[in-house]
Amino acid sequence: MDFQTYRDDIEKLMATVDVGEVDRLVDAIAAAYDANKTVFIVGNGGSGANASHLCEDLGKGTLSDFDTQKRLKVLSLTDNAAYILAWGNDTSFDRVFVEQLKNLASEGDLLLVISGSGNSPNVLTAVEWANGAGLITFGITGYDGGRLLELCADSFHVRSHDMGMVEAVHSVAFHYLTDALKERFAR
Repeated sequence: MDFQTYRDDIEKLMATVDVGEVDRLVDAIAAAYDANKTVFIVGNGGSGANASHLCEDLGKGTLSDFDTQKRLKVLSLTDNAAYILAWGNDTSFDRVFVEQLKNLASEGDLLLVISGSGNSPNVLTAVEWANGAGLITFGITGYDGGRLLELCADSFHVRSHDMGMVEAVHSVAFHYLTDALKERFAR
């Protein structure tokens, strides 16, 4: 495959994105901001890297005034390696996100769950707990959405079975929502 073909494939996939899903994701984060709630983000592998990147963008990239502007409370639960390894080693990898949420989350907080397959046990365990604890859950998926689409209150789903394409489209949407929220928060 040449780059022209790859670019054409990305453009075709971008054209299938449900704009309403992305708008609802922006609204969910804005609602957390307005209510002084925390946004938690989880994911594995490339989705974990996207979780870290999205956290940085939401925490810093939404600011237009570093000194006086109200800030979004946002935390990627993928970024504390020692904490993750302790839970993974002492219990199981399925618990690395839920145990952090138990320490940090409160009712009304927002949990963003990035998973290409939508079937990773550690993100599903986190969502099941979050739903029971009164958090708002938003799945960000690919493939067929897996169990995550069923469990989350809302979702942004990229309909592709190519993980690289899914992650690329997620990344484009994340950059858009950062810009949209920066504009909204500046008001």
